[in-house]
Parts: sequence; structure tokens; C-alpha cells
Amino acid sequence: MRIALYGKTSNRDEILYLQPLFDKFRQYGIKYMMYQPFFELLRQSVDVGDVSDLFSNKDTLKGKVDFLFSIGGDGTLLDTITLVRDSGIPVMGINLGRMGFLSSISKNDILPAIDCVINGNYILDSRALLSLETTGNIFGNLNFALNELTINKKDTSSMILIHVYVDGKFLHSYWADGLIIATPTGSTAYSLSCNGPIIAPNAENFVITPIATHNLTVRPVVIPDKSVISIRVEGRENEYLASLDSRSVVIYPETQLVVSKAGFRINLLQMKDQYFFRTIREKLSWGQDIRN
Repeated sequence: MRIALYGKTSNRDEILYLQPLFDKFRQYGIKYMMYQPFFELLRQSVDVGDVSDLFSNKDTLKGKVDFLFSIGGDGTLLDTITLVRDSGIPVMGINLGRMGFLSSISKNDILPAIDCVINGNYILDSRALLSLETTGNIFGNLNFALNELTINKKDTSSMILIHVYVDGKFLHSYWADGLIIATPTGSTAYSLSCNGPIIAPNAENFVITPIATHNLTVRPVVIPDKSVISIRVEGRENEYLASLDSRSVVIYPETQLVVSKAGFRINLLQMKDQYFFRTIREKLSWGQDIRN
């Protein structure tokens, strides 16, 4: 078994949770490689043992590992998507942060999770991504997102006007601070904070969610993910922001944006007793009296 480790955490208290992980690798004789900046960070505080190799990009990772462990939080796991891409390498998220919708393994469950992986006692949760085509190909070959595409105003308090078409048919021109196009995975992220619906991961949908829209009767819209969404932005300023997960670029009024479902999926490795409805119950504190 070959494992790759990716992370960015610099919190010493969090880092100390990782020593038993490396001890476990040695116990089972597991070969592992590490993201080079993460290796340089950890070896100052942790005995990382016999690292078989270091990687820094997708080309030094593809074909060399069976699993990738993302160590941090949901933002860290989203970063791993640019490394895994269409390779099919399953990603397991170890949550050292707070919410952890995607990074479902808590820091106290690291060792049992390793045992489950070694014994094949896990499931692969296949997640759809969205793809973005733009004028000038502004995101290059990183034109995909697991969570969402977000359009935002930039350096202004004025609202922007976002024209949206679905399969060539006019949907609406949103006067708002911005707009979110979310996958089912992203429905529990930024879209949820803007009153978007929660969608099960295996639902084949996109959610179009306005951000602070001027017209209060305008609500999020759920559409099939077979649809093609076309977007154009205008406003008082000449620059706006487009973001794919955590990657942002400046766009202009002449920029045309076209969203569709990506041609590949991401496999998230999860324990068999961890499923979506349980996760949202626990993370959103449903059924718990938290008044005191």
C-alpha cells in the first residue's frame, strides 16, 4: 500500500496529533510520500520516519500512490483536488480544523481510520465537479471545482448585475453582491450560508444561489447538472472576481463564463459508519439543544 500525505497546518497542537500516524505507518510497513512543503514543516516537530519520496505537483504524484490523505480541514482537501484531478486516487480527509464536512475523519479517529483502510473497511464516495470555460481560458487547466464557482464584486460597495442563461434560455439578471453555482458537495458550503438548499451528494444537480440579492423574492434555483449555464457580468466597475473553490482571478465585463459538469469525478474515502445524513446532523447540530 502506498499513501501520499498533503497538508499545510502549522499549529503545533494539531501537528502533535500526527506522530501516532507515522508510528502506525512504521508498524504496518506502509510506504508513504509527502508534499514537500508539508514535510519541511512537520519534520521540525514530528519524527516523520522513512519517507519514500516527496511530491510537489500532480506529475510527481500520479501513478505512484493508492490513496492521498488530506490533513487539515475542508479547505486543505479542496486544494488536493488540483493534485488528484482525473487520476482516480481516493482522498481521505483528516480534519484538524473545525467544521469538516469533507474531511470526515476527526483527529481522535486517525488510528482507527488507518486500520479500516488497511483492512479494506471503507467506502468510496464519488463526487461530481463543475467545469468552467471562459474567454481567454483564465483558469488554465485548473478550470474545475468540487464545491462551487463564485462571482463577486471587487473593491466596491456597489452591486453588480449578473446575467444568467440555462441551456440558452434566459433565467434572470441578478442585482446582487455576487452569484454562486454550487455542486451537491458545495451545497453545504458558501451556498448554504446564502440560504441555498442542502443537496445529497449523489443528486445530479447544480444550485444557482444569489449573494445578497437586491430583489428579496429571488431564491436559489436547482437545475439538472446536464445543463449548461452561461454567465456575463456588468456593473459600475470594470473588474470582478471569479473563484473556483479557493482559486480566484479577475474578470472583466467582456468575459464570458460557461459552466457545465466536469468530465471526471473525485473519490472521497469514508468509513462505512460515516454517511451524509449523519454528517449534516452532527455538523449542523440538528436535534441538539444548544441554547445553554
